[in-house]
Amino acid sequence: MFRKRKHFYIFILLFIINSSFSQDKFTLSGVVKDSLSGETLIGVNIIIPELQTGTTTNEYGFYSLTLPKGNYNLLVSYIGFSDIRSEINLNENIKLNFVLKENLEELEEVILTDNPYKVKVSTPEMSVNKITTASIKQMPVVLGETDVIKSILTLPGVTNAGEGQSGFNVRGGAADQNLVLLDEATLFNTSHLFGFFSVFNTDAIKDIKLYKGGIPARFGGRVASVLEIYQKDGNNSKFHMNGGIGLISSRLLAEGPIKKDKGSFLFAGRSSYAHLFLKLTDNKNSAYFYDLNTKLSYNFNENNSLYLSGYFGRDVFSLNESFVNTYGNSVFNLRWNHLFTDKLFSNLSLIYSDYYYGLTLDFVGFDWNSGIKNYNIKYDFKHYLNDKTKLYYGANAVYYDFNPGKIEPTDDSSGINPDQLAKKYAFEPSLYIDIEQKLSNKIALNYGFRFSKFYRLGNEEINLYENNKAVVFNEDFQIYEKATPIGTKQYGKNKIISQFGNLEPRFSIAYTLNENSSLKASYNRMAQYLHLISNTQSPTPLDVWAPSDDYLKPQILDQVALGYFQNIKNGDYSLEVETFYKKVKNRLDYIDGADLIANDDIEQVVLNGVARAYGLEILARKNNGKLNGWVSYTISRSEQKTEGRSEIETGINNGNWYKTGWDKLHNLSVTGMYKLNEKWSFGSIFTLQSGQPVTYPNGQYQYQGITVPTYGLRNENRLPTYHRLDISATLIPEKNKNRSWYGEWVFGIYNLYNRRNAASISFRQNQDSGNNEAVRLSIFGIVPSVTYNFKF
Repeated sequence: MFRKRKHFYIFILLFIINSSFSQDKFTLSGVVKDSLSGETLIGVNIIIPELQTGTTTNEYGFYSLTLPKGNYNLLVSYIGFSDIRSEINLNENIKLNFVLKENLEELEEVILTDNPYKVKVSTPEMSVNKITTASIKQMPVVLGETDVIKSILTLPGVTNAGEGQSGFNVRGGAADQNLVLLDEATLFNTSHLFGFFSVFNTDAIKDIKLYKGGIPARFGGRVASVLEIYQKDGNNSKFHMNGGIGLISSRLLAEGPIKKDKGSFLFAGRSSYAHLFLKLTDNKNSAYFYDLNTKLSYNFNENNSLYLSGYFGRDVFSLNESFVNTYGNSVFNLRWNHLFTDKLFSNLSLIYSDYYYGLTLDFVGFDWNSGIKNYNIKYDFKHYLNDKTKLYYGANAVYYDFNPGKIEPTDDSSGINPDQLAKKYAFEPSLYIDIEQKLSNKIALNYGFRFSKFYRLGNEEINLYENNKAVVFNEDFQIYEKATPIGTKQYGKNKIISQFGNLEPRFSIAYTLNENSSLKASYNRMAQYLHLISNTQSPTPLDVWAPSDDYLKPQILDQVALGYFQNIKNGDYSLEVETFYKKVKNRLDYIDGADLIANDDIEQVVLNGVARAYGLEILARKNNGKLNGWVSYTISRSEQKTEGRSEIETGINNGNWYKTGWDKLHNLSVTGMYKLNEKWSFGSIFTLQSGQPVTYPNGQYQYQGITVPTYGLRNENRLPTYHRLDISATLIPEKNKNRSWYGEWVFGIYNLYNRRNAASISFRQNQDSGNNEAVRLSIFGIVPSVTYNFKF
């Protein structure tokens, strides 16, 4: 095996050397920026029409093209900005930076659209959706707060567990299987106020991209999707402020130069204040959130740039001040961009991420806190070998610190003894290489692999079980039960308890049928070494993350996808159709009656099963004109199965496949945006989904005068079909030319026809009649909102 890998690395090295020393070729490279803010622009097209080739700027606005010597016409294009056309004489290596100006005429029509770009039919990238912050701000949302997570729910293959639920589900995957990155730092919880809002302040966001499949090798650690978000760098030319005032929350952003055209800063904050109105009525209950975004950028010279970015957010929920729940994320990232040559770009990042959960129960007399921290160092390289081949490679190492829970008395009279559940530690190093290659005008490839290792580390005392089984099967009662430990083994600090290694190949191909259509296919394998221990369909702040070990095996994904992509009428319309199938090994399943909260021996209530998902996604867009929008439809299935480990064991759900809690057979979303004139624009979203799978009681029996319900197979029932219509209107008053102030009013109505969608259905006995009855819980009816946005 080692010889095979060695030969592979030698082949890559020879390939690089051969490509780098090609004769009569020169490199055109540089950075593309916004003329107003000085922000680098991501995904700008740099095109050489004569050669039918080109490239796009990377996450830091850098591009590089190696071409044969000669004279060329150059086209630089980016949606919402005026094109730049230039003639170049490439007889030596040239550094050429571009500054793009906003095209106001085009902007009036385009800024209201989601993704007005043509489908990139010739690239091997598939199962990827990009959405602009301008689009998000035009979408009607609950309580008037723009929301990144709510916006991606309008895309095919993306759902969530329902209203007031945090997280999101991609292609039938669980919410904990999504890797969410903010400036490369991992966020372990993406919600405010238990899912009513997301943690992302759209004013501070620069770029949003969701990978559902064909995931590049530089990403790892999750098996469903990657949501990659970059914050703005800040304006390095002028000082600006903008913000918004809503019914329950407000936000403010300030940006400007540290040194003109060299460095910039950005600070943004949000806070809700609905709880203040409760205090006016002597209501001591409270629920609010706040968050802060920051970014410092500095360009030392053409080859070196430094970035420091951070995020801090907290939610506070209290009942009569005797129950106080506090939770949130803190992340920091220090990045150094270095250009070794005009072909070799690098990024070194030092990242810290912390998710904290705290609980104070004064009426009992104790404090509880838990969380997860990670420390990450990563070094990425992008090697632009020539106009047909790009090489991406790098390494990263992550150290994890898990705190499952710590309890402390609030005073000496509480009678509570302090206790710390066993802390857990892990180390996850990895290497990757990715090659993007255009073989001909018809065929383009992207292939590579990621090699990851995972070490579960001490300091910890580990239970030992008979036959290494932490869960045993009771044949008499036909149920699974906790096993009794037969001993323990102590592992010292940083001693290896368990270790795993996985090779994760990635491959995608695009076959261009003509200039407007193509077929694409992809395969990727991914490993996930972290598990979210949760007894709900949607993540909650109380959920605990746990590392893989001998009982909680790493989740291993294999996914294949096939798609057809077409631009219609020169990109005025576009169509994307994809079908996918994926299977996940070692998906955790819980035995009936599992107790997950403050469980120091979680291995005693879980089994390893398998999960699968498959479906068809359709995305049809109208990209130009006063009316823009898209229709997304997904038909899919998401299932899970845990068979018995021997012939006498029944397994979970009798060892049969059952629907996961996020299975949505049908998912339809229609998004439309219309610009009436200079003052008024409108937006609407219609959503229709199959109801969430649930398990209803199918009978009851009496035991010592107590009525005990009985249940059938897992998730064989569903909540009623979910649907609603949201609308919004934006009013831009006529601007006074002598003032720099810009303002707009955004009016919205969530759930226009007041549909009482079921968040859950519970069953109880009516105290008056004695009959059993079902009770529907609905969170939102019709919700109007108004927000005033400003900029100066």
